[in-house]
Amino acid sequence: MKTRLTPTAVKSYVTASAAVRKAFDKQAGFLVDNLNHPSLHAKKYDEATGMWQARVNREWRFYFTIAGDTYVIHRIIPHPK
Repeated sequence: MKTRLTPTAVKSYVTASAAVRKAFDKQAGFLVDNLNHPSLHAKKYDEATGMWQARVNREWRFYFTIAGDTYVIHRIIPHPK
């Protein structure tokens, strides 16, 4: 599997802090290796759109869909508590 970021995700990535970018890079690596990696806490977020949610860290989440052999990252945002 591989990852691809949408333009919206790229914008979120470049405006995030260095700590968030570093954490996202680590978590994206885990995603490529194993969708069920424990630190991701990946879960289906919206069944109708096929959107998944996973953790960047305690305060941030990323949202993605699966298209063939690619995880398409749509958003990287602070967790809406």
